[in-house]
Formats: sequence, C-alpha cells, structure tokens
Amino acid sequence: MTFPVINSLSQGSAVYPAYGRLKTMIPEKSLVAYKNRPAVVIACGEKLEISFEGGETLKVREKDVEFVHPGPVRSMEEAVRPPVQANVREAWELLEGGEVPFKELAELAYGDFSPSSAWAAYGLLKEGLYFSGTVNALSPRDAAAVAAGEQKREEKKRETLEREAFLERLRKRLAAPDSAQPPPCPFDQSQGRFLQDVEALAFGKAEKSRTLKELGRPETPEEAHRILLRCGVWTMAVNPHPPRFGVSLASPLVFPGLPPEEDRKDLTHLPAFAIDNSWSADPDDAVSLEGNCLWVHVADPAASILPGSPADIEARNRGATLYLPEGNSRMLAEEALPAYALGLTEVSPALSFKIILGEDGAIAETEIIPSRIAVIRLTYKEADAALQGNPEIAGHAGPYAGQLADLFRLAERNLARRTAAGAVTIDFPEVHITVREGDVAIRPITACRSADMVRECMLLAGEGAAQWASHRTTRLPFPFVTQEAGDLPQEPLPGMAGSFQVRRCMRQRALSVKPGRHSSLGLEQYTQVTSPLRRYTDLLAHQQIRASLRAGAYRDIPPLEEDAVLHALAAGEAAAAATVRAERASRTHWTAVYLAGKIGSEWDGIVLEKKGVRATVLIPVLGLETQAALKGDAEPNDPVKLIVTAVSIPKGEAVFNHRLSQN
Repeated sequence: MTFPVINSLSQGSAVYPAYGRLKTMIPEKSLVAYKNRPAVVIACGEKLEISFEGGETLKVREKDVEFVHPGPVRSMEEAVRPPVQANVREAWELLEGGEVPFKELAELAYGDFSPSSAWAAYGLLKEGLYFSGTVNALSPRDAAAVAAGEQKREEKKRETLEREAFLERLRKRLAAPDSAQPPPCPFDQSQGRFLQDVEALAFGKAEKSRTLKELGRPETPEEAHRILLRCGVWTMAVNPHPPRFGVSLASPLVFPGLPPEEDRKDLTHLPAFAIDNSWSADPDDAVSLEGNCLWVHVADPAASILPGSPADIEARNRGATLYLPEGNSRMLAEEALPAYALGLTEVSPALSFKIILGEDGAIAETEIIPSRIAVIRLTYKEADAALQGNPEIAGHAGPYAGQLADLFRLAERNLARRTAAGAVTIDFPEVHITVREGDVAIRPITACRSADMVRECMLLAGEGAAQWASHRTTRLPFPFVTQEAGDLPQEPLPGMAGSFQVRRCMRQRALSVKPGRHSSLGLEQYTQVTSPLRRYTDLLAHQQIRASLRAGAYRDIPPLEEDAVLHALAAGEAAAAATVRAERASRTHWTAVYLAGKIGSEWDGIVLEKKGVRATVLIPVLGLETQAALKGDAEPNDPVKLIVTAVSIPKGEAVFNHRLSQN
C-alpha cells in the first residue's frame, strides 16, 4: 500500500498522508527527519515514538519531525543506503523554473521514490546547492547560484584533498625518531595554512587544534610546540611563553607627558647614588646619607600619571615591566624613560623619602618630598671597589668611598635589626641570561656587598612609607605588603640545602589596604615604593602619596577610596603575576636552548634535597634546579657531577645523569 501526499494536510514543516481514522496522520514504519537525523516511526499516539540508527528511541511531537517517505521502512540501513544511480544535475535542469513536488525530485534524481531515494533527496534540500525549501515546497535554485555553489564545492573538495596530503606528509615526518635530523620542510608556503591552528595552540591563543586532533595527538601547547619544531616551521629561537600568559611584547602606546612644573625641594647638593647591575637601563632609585638621615630618592612618574588616566590604565594592564633574555617590554612608554629615570639627565625629578633613624637604627620619622636631585650612577662592582680602595675598578666612585662606607654600615645595622626581629635570609646564586641574534649566554651574577646595601636602603624606604601611610591623621587607603610566618624547621640544614628548606616553608606575600607584619623581612609594616617605573603597585602607592600631600597636579585630586585601591591592586597584581610566570618560563626555555647544544657536557651541582635515589640538585652556574637519580651516598650540600643526556625544548626540561667521581 502506498500513501499519497496531500499538501493541504500540513502542519509546521511536516507533510502528512491521508490515512483513515488513525489518531496520527503519520503512519507507523514511515521515514521522518528529526533534527536532520533519519528516523522510523515505530508507534503512534499522543506523541510519535521514533527509532534512530543504532536502536535509540525517542518520543516527539508530530510538528517536530519532517515527513520524508510513507514507507514501510524495513530497516534503517535500507533507508539511508545511498541510491545506486544519481542524476542530480539533470533533475535540477529539468525542474528549473518553479515549485516541484518532493516525490518528483526523488524520482528524477534517483530513478524511483523509495525510502533511500527520498532520504537522498532530503539530503539535497539540506545541502542547498541545487534546491531550496522544504519537502512541502521546494524550488530549484537559479543558475548563477548553482554555479557559485558548484565552484565553492570544488574548492572545498580540493581543500580536503590538499589537507589529506598534508596530513599524510606530516605523519611521515613525525614518525621519524626525534633524534633523526629532520629533512627539509616538505610543506610549501600554501600548506602552511594547515598549521595555523597548531601555532595558535602553541602560543596559547587557542585551546584546541583540528590538526592535532586529526593526527590523534594531545591538544596541548607543548605538543603543538614539538610538532612545529619537528616540521621546521619553528626554530628553538621561538619563545612562545609570553603570549601563552597573555603578556604583551609591544611597547606601551601612551606617553604620560613630561613632569609638570611644580615646587620641588632642591637636593642637588647631596650626592645621590643610583647603584645597579651594569646592564640596568631603567634606574629608578638612588640613595643619599646626611647625618642620621637616609634619603631614598625614587623616580616620580606619578607626577603626571594620574589615577584612571590612559597611561595609568595601560600600566595597570601590564602590571610590571617584562624582563626577558631576548629583550624587555616596559610597563611605561619608552619615552617615559628619559623623562623619569634617575641619572639620565643632569638633574632628575624625584619623590624623596627622608628617613630619620634613631640611635637603635629603627625609623624615628619619615617625610616624603617632591625633589630635584643630581644622580651619580654606579655599578655594584664599582661601589664594592670604592669600598675596598681599588681605584682602577672604582672609577668615578672612588671620591665617594667615605660616603659609601657610611651607607654600608647603615645597611649592616639594619640587617642586624631585622634579623633580630625574625627576618629570614635565603641565599641562592643568580645568573643573567641574554639572547643576542639567537645566541644564548648564561653568566653567574657575582655577589656584591653593595647589592645588599641597596636592598637594605630600599627596605627602609618601604618600611618608612608604610609607617607614614598608616600614621596619617585621615586614614589613607594604601597598598601594604604582608606575609604570614611559615612553619620553618627548628634546625635547618646549613648552606644551600638549608636555604632550600627554608624557601619551601615560606608563605606567599599578600597585598592589602590594611598594614600588617611581613614575617620574612622582620618588619611590622611594609610596602613597596622604590620601583614605580616597572611595578604598578609602586606607582599606585606614589599616586596615593601625592594625593595625600596635595602635591603638584594632585592639588585638587583626593586619594582613591578603599574600593578603588583594592580594584587597582587586584588588576595590577593579576597582570604582574602573568608577567612573572612569563619571565620564569622564558628563562627555563632559553636555558633548555642553551643546553640543547651541549649534550654530553658535564656540570657541577650541589644536592639540595634527597628522597631515595631521587634528588633535587642545584647547578649554580646555570641557576638551575633539576631532578636527577643519584648513585652512591650523596647527601644534601654534597657536590655532584651531572651530565646532560637529553633536552626537551617544548617542555623546557633537561635530563641529567649522575656521574660518580673517579677519585
């Protein structure tokens, strides 16, 4: 029995046959489409019960299906089997011109009107190349639209074939051992488009990769990185970590402007020493000593960067200057450096912290003053040489040996004060990594007494600023830095193993608008104010200080309210945390690149911790902590010899083997 289609008995998008007095007008065993999936009606009632390929069943409303063929459908396999013959284009040419019945389309295109031909015709409608509409009302598309659609289909087919060829080449490349020298890249420039999703994943700009999925590979940034290296698309010189952490490598766009004219205290009579590493290009602090008064002079970009201004928002979104071995990306526009860094001009504007010390070395009083200073720039090496009386190395620091010696004594007294208050000292070797034209250099940083002296002076400035802010008559919302005490070992090991123990026990610091103890520094109150050119929270502190003083451009600008300070702190710290992670990952990357060219090389290490045969080992000249299986009876602080046996650039890891001494 067949079921004639009666167009007048239609509801929604379904077409129903006249079928006696059944409750439903769609008979059992007929073929329908539900959400473009083929299904067979297996029961009729208040709702239709339909069955899909695989046996899944579902009860649906009649209006939610499209009637395709009256059946009877003996099996789903039969219904979806492609017709043997197909004359789709001929059918389109014959039917061109107006509305046509669905049954006629199936018969012309496939030779009959069976469940399989009806489903194939339904597919033509959904494809939309030659016909458009529904099973109730379908029309052939005009010639121009068909021509455009055919061209697009051919392009898609060609794209599919090219992609399949590309994937096959890629599989062969990846099947070769990692140790094998990859042949020249087999992909032409046009095929590089198939790796764009892989690059996006490697850079952290996407979470998925169609290419990796089709290859059956893990969709991770590390795997994407590995494949790009194996294909020769990337070299080891590509550092993907800053983009992965959302850190910008471009220079800031907004120049905050030159320091505005204002009354500044003239302190040019005081020698102001800006002491830093030889490679430092953004000096933002200097120190002077005048009797029992320590002056800490700090760069003053807050003089023109007002809260909420474009330069302020840009700095907040960066959080901190990004220091990479291959170059830096500053928190403030490059033009701000000569305008605000200390010592790049004969006289520099500054925000000076006048810290009066009591006889016990503690801070008795702090005053903060916009100033003008004359800066003497020195390296740590020069300052140490001046103290040691070595004029050949000290250079222009020599004449200031006496004043520097007084600063050294002040710093030693402050360190003793903090140590007595519970300060923790962790001493690990540091290295300076640089990359120039692809060449990686790793050089140990020589420990200098002057670096310790500068640190103590900066801590005094932070302590003094925190006291100043918390003692204001009107409470000043301010970015204080606190840290809870860690569960330190009662008897830590000596040497670097002991420093490793202590470091693992340290709690994370916290930023708050309420003052509190900083346990590891041994200070009851503390904040950071000495790096406003490269740390946003310091800039925020300067803005609050200036607003509280009503100094310069802040004459009519009150300090930010607590909620605004908390919002700025949270945003700046989140951005700064991403910067720190990008810096660490980048250093790890370039260390791996450096070691990749030194397979088989031997390195001196120091055991920091040992658990069974596994140990954490420090290689001081690389500033690298690594895991290694140790032979023999090595214990914490023992020296060991390690040999590089393998390096993974995508993981930023080097594998070391322990070599027992021949002695």
